Amino acid sequence: MLDTNRAALEYHQQGRPGKIAVVPTKPVGTQWDLSLAYTPGVAEPCRRIHENPEDVFKYTARGNLVGVVSNGTAVLGLGNLGALASKPVMEGKGVLFKRFADIDVFDIEVDSADPQEIIRFCELIEPTLGGINLEDIKAPECFEIEEALKEKLDIPVFHDDQHGTAIISGAALYNALEVVAKKIEDARIVFSGAGASAIATADHYVRMGARRENIYLCDSKGLITTERSDGMNKYKARFAQPGPTRSLAETLKGADVFVGLSVAGVVDGEMVKGMAERPVIFALANPDPEILPDQVFAVRDDAIMATGRSDFDNQVNNVLGFPFIFRGALDVRARAITDEMKLAATDALARLAREDVPESVAHAYGEQTFRFGPRYLIPKPFDYRVLLRVAPAVAKAAMDGGVARVEIDLEDYKTALEARLGRRREVMRDIMLMAQRNPQRIVYPEGENERIIRAAAQARHEGIVRRPVLLGRPDRIRRSAQELHVDLDGIEVVDPGSDDGPKERYAQRLYERRQRKGVTLAEAREWLEEPHYFGYMMVAEGDADGAVAGIESHYPETIRPALQVVGTDSAVKHVAGLYMMVLQHDLVFFADTTVNIEPDAETLAEIALLSADFVKRLGIDPRIAMLSFSNFGSTRHPDADKVRQAVQRVRQARPDLKVDGEMQADTAVVEEILRTRYPFCALDGPANVLIFPDLNAANVAYKLMARLGGAEAIGPILLGMGRPVHVLQRGSEAADVLNLTALAVVDAHRRKQAGATP
Repeated sequence: MLDTNRAALEYHQQGRPGKIAVVPTKPVGTQWDLSLAYTPGVAEPCRRIHENPEDVFKYTARGNLVGVVSNGTAVLGLGNLGALASKPVMEGKGVLFKRFADIDVFDIEVDSADPQEIIRFCELIEPTLGGINLEDIKAPECFEIEEALKEKLDIPVFHDDQHGTAIISGAALYNALEVVAKKIEDARIVFSGAGASAIATADHYVRMGARRENIYLCDSKGLITTERSDGMNKYKARFAQPGPTRSLAETLKGADVFVGLSVAGVVDGEMVKGMAERPVIFALANPDPEILPDQVFAVRDDAIMATGRSDFDNQVNNVLGFPFIFRGALDVRARAITDEMKLAATDALARLAREDVPESVAHAYGEQTFRFGPRYLIPKPFDYRVLLRVAPAVAKAAMDGGVARVEIDLEDYKTALEARLGRRREVMRDIMLMAQRNPQRIVYPEGENERIIRAAAQARHEGIVRRPVLLGRPDRIRRSAQELHVDLDGIEVVDPGSDDGPKERYAQRLYERRQRKGVTLAEAREWLEEPHYFGYMMVAEGDADGAVAGIESHYPETIRPALQVVGTDSAVKHVAGLYMMVLQHDLVFFADTTVNIEPDAETLAEIALLSADFVKRLGIDPRIAMLSFSNFGSTRHPDADKVRQAVQRVRQARPDLKVDGEMQADTAVVEEILRTRYPFCALDGPANVLIFPDLNAANVAYKLMARLGGAEAIGPILLGMGRPVHVLQRGSEAADVLNLTALAVVDAHRRKQAGATP
């Protein structure tokens, strides 16, 4: 068994101690850089900010900087450890802010238990920060501190221990009540715990529609009532029920909802038995809940359960809230985090849980299948869509509520958030938008594959495909879809082995195409039993606009039938494979990465022309480098001569293209080398299309870039086919299928525009 404590200590001390660091975001490699970063250049932004304080967001990092502030009086479940011992937790909070929402953090541990000192401290550091996240400060002081800072400061202040659980559990409650068919205004809700988190959660539930008179708060002494005097404060008093104090067990009788924010073991099976039909039980104490799920289900098979732990269903995890709430607040320069912004976050999370879950989320959780229902009420923390749903919802609520300093276009904002998730998503979002404007009909020959089923359903949901076609045995496809909880509505399922439909017509047409290549009519009929041939005939005959295949086959096995049925474009002799390599700040195209093993000069030229046309169809101006081990004749060798001849062929065929070579890879992509050593080069900037001299070089380069260079590879994209046919690498994931589908849709539409496809 793993020793978690020892592993955690090793994790924190290995290499550079701690979990966070400050890194420069501008170059500081030369004297000129330093003169801009510091003296004398830094004086100018100082003057501008002095003249217009709002310019601080333009010239400094304040707009993306949150201070995580704690005095360590309530560290996790460990109690009052003090400011110094709270630092690992605050650093961890910073890691989560950065990992999930790309927000920078200063963790600030304040050595004081005096609320007034902490309030004054936060006032003094306000100019440094875009927002403050209060953390691990005990109640009731945390209420006093947050209330004062919200009044005094002009930046968002958020106490996650109070509001994080409220927001996340609120989303789970919305959905749990939907599942059990109860209304929140009618629900009788009992809390175990009456600290900061419980009171804030109860307040949030009231904002959601729960009735205050239906909320019962119990602390260690029992129910909070109007007749109690011991252990009371003004915050608890807001939820005091009339009458004498009762025990938690008595209060829980007939309750619809239990929310535990207290300690382990305070609820047992007998207490659960006495709850109302289909009870909702949120046992959120960490690390050990008030009652374990197996104890609940042993006495109530109709219960819905959530905990704060990742090893049980329905984890109420605060990381679903604070990074994305602050992201939305910072991006509109909000002056506060309002109740409306918290409700917007809750609603966005609840709605997201009702959507189909991407395959990438299933991978992160051991290939589990998630579907809205009793075991899946809230999204998982590693669901990238949380950022794309919650941050815009919070930003909109801030703008609607008048606390935003700036107004933003929400669609543009979603695009910017995609970029924070990685350049690949930003690039693919643009391509997805192109596809959504002109959806096409795409056929998937491997329609029984689970990833294909997922991708086809998502393509339909995203609106990029007009009625996807899955080829395969209908019973198997429908059974798999049911197991995956995928809705096949709007998706056509076609059995290539059925005698119904166009099979005989396809056989006649295939026979006509291949009869002088040794294929008989009987063989054509036999070929069409195989889904790839059937799917490609759909494309060739105009019954589908494009095909995406190859997830279960080796690459050559998928291309061969495509060439036999569809063939190359009439203007070319060869096909080629291209990858879009997405770097942090650049997009570069690599060809030929998948097809031609040892291309001659003519083939290299054709690869370059096909690549240039594809890049242009994406609205990008191609700058083509024909790569070699030689720079412009520096080494005389047949391999270098081949590349040089290919350059001449491209220029003769298309004088409008920016192309040059032979050149080494660093020459092609480093502008300083081009400008200083080779000023005669025809490229007016670093190349964005790299044509490799052979398949060895191209395949090795793109895989090394993807594995070691931090690039994200999109593809392979098959160039030169007579109709849109795109071939996946074997074992591709559903996200890869969706990406290639979008590219196939854009390809089909552009061909129609050009008159290439009837």
